[in-house]
Amino acid sequence: MQTVLLVFPGFQLLDLSGPAAVFGGAAEGLGNGGEVVTVSAEGGAVMSSCGVAVATLALPAFDAVDTVLVVGGDGPGLRALMEDERTGAWFRRTAATARRYGSICSGAFALAAWGLTDGHRVATHWNGAHLLAEGFPGTEVDADAMFVEDGALWTSAGVTAGIDMALAMVERDHGPRLANAIARRLVLSVRRPGNQSQYSPLLRAQTTAAGRYADLVGYIAANLDRKLDVEALAARVRETPRSFHRNFREATGKTPAAFVTAARLDRARALLGEGAPVKTAASACGFSSPEHFTKSFSGAFGLSPAAWRALNART
Repeated sequence: MQTVLLVFPGFQLLDLSGPAAVFGGAAEGLGNGGEVVTVSAEGGAVMSSCGVAVATLALPAFDAVDTVLVVGGDGPGLRALMEDERTGAWFRRTAATARRYGSICSGAFALAAWGLTDGHRVATHWNGAHLLAEGFPGTEVDADAMFVEDGALWTSAGVTAGIDMALAMVERDHGPRLANAIARRLVLSVRRPGNQSQYSPLLRAQTTAAGRYADLVGYIAANLDRKLDVEALAARVRETPRSFHRNFREATGKTPAAFVTAARLDRARALLGEGAPVKTAASACGFSSPEHFTKSFSGAFGLSPAAWRALNART
């Protein structure tokens, strides 16, 4: 069975190479000769957005396609793909006989233009989610999810999220042992489930704080098991607690206490996803007790830590 990845001029290289490495690793681990095929409208060398070209086949007819995905990209290449009726017709025919089909990152725009997302919930890069929703009102866009499975349709958020989606497909087909072995081979720090947010509060803060508190955010991330009250944080940036509280909230959109709690919960969720016991996650992330952790986690995510771990842990 073949996995077919569709590219176009200006595609995002990691949208292709990340999932291809996962699917290729699965074929190697199983020793079943599963083939990963890269195709394009005309075939031949196709240039990615970063200037690296890949060899492709011209839209062939396949008899045994397991998975067909269109990758993402920016600019004129993606718009041209959306308007390419021949390629759209080929993709629809292939998707109709494949076990599953979908997109990576902004490839969801092509699927929508080809009429394949109407009535479905999909994911795409957070930066384009509002445009996808506005342009295709029949599509339910999940602006936060890492990836979404809606029947045979699988769609992922931006860039590295394609790796997470591909690993989820491998786990669905062959179990967690193979998926985890591939993740270790790719040196991933954690496998992210589909319902995990595309961006963490730490990264968001480092992006929006305009550099003022970027180092402090890094310190918080590295010391979640320590006492991180307003006084301690204000002292690190040499501000009075009152000024720091006001300035930090203006820079990040959260009070220091709310930010630290969100960062602790985000890290705890990742640890639980790795299979860490609830008590271990609570201690590593600075919660005063497992009971305090359970109350905070349940309030934020609607599930107890134990229930979330049971549903999402990659063991």
